[in-house]
Amino acid sequence: MSRLTGKRAWITGGGSGIGEASAHALAASGAEVFVSGRRKEPLDAVCAAIEANGGTAHALPLDTTDKQAVQDVAQEVGRVDILVASAGLNIPNRSMADITPEAWDHVVDVNLNGVFYPCLAVLPGMRAQGDGQLIIVSSWAGRYASRMTGAAYSATKRALISLNESLNDEEGAHGIRSTVIMPGEVATPIMKARPKPPSEADMARMLQAEDLGETVRFVAEMPARACVNEVLISPTWNRFYQGISEVD
Repeated sequence: MSRLTGKRAWITGGGSGIGEASAHALAASGAEVFVSGRRKEPLDAVCAAIEANGGTAHALPLDTTDKQAVQDVAQEVGRVDILVASAGLNIPNRSMADITPEAWDHVVDVNLNGVFYPCLAVLPGMRAQGDGQLIIVSSWAGRYASRMTGAAYSATKRALISLNESLNDEEGAHGIRSTVIMPGEVATPIMKARPKPPSEADMARMLQAEDLGETVRFVAEMPARACVNEVLISPTWNRFYQGISEVD
């Protein structure tokens, strides 16, 4: 069933992981998708796979920390019915004893500014059309900080929860809905940035990117009268509940 036919979705961080899975899921529901990320080659591969399955996709390379570039790409996309802001990263040396000011700034720039700028860019158009769905990818770490994720990552992901609430507070009267999704561990390439990357066996028991793609699709397919404010989702075998080591 193509419930999103006629809708246009812009996905940042669309070249891999949750963003890529979201692009596939939204395209499968009939949306025309625009995928952005730093590297063109992965974006082209995502678009080719979507089009091979009968969907419509466009690759628009973008550094989401560049506020002017974000505005330029938003203008190129045109009307946006659904924004999925999923660009994010973490750093290996994330403890308070190891993190540098430069590393902190980098995480804040990508995880917070790199989400805020696309949201800001699409709001005028959504206000004008009286409708729009923002989907912000935060993290379990945004709700429950831990040493394992580090202060910079946890702080930025918690800030996204606050940003989401502000969007609903200020923009709901304009027909705009915002959803923050807070996944626990997801088997995506970001896992390779951990000081001690998880084993393949552990990753097999985590959420998979396609699980989050289906979550994004569920939110996007909800009727305009319904705002899914927050989604907190974790693996059934949740290592945070199983006594995950702070050095994992």
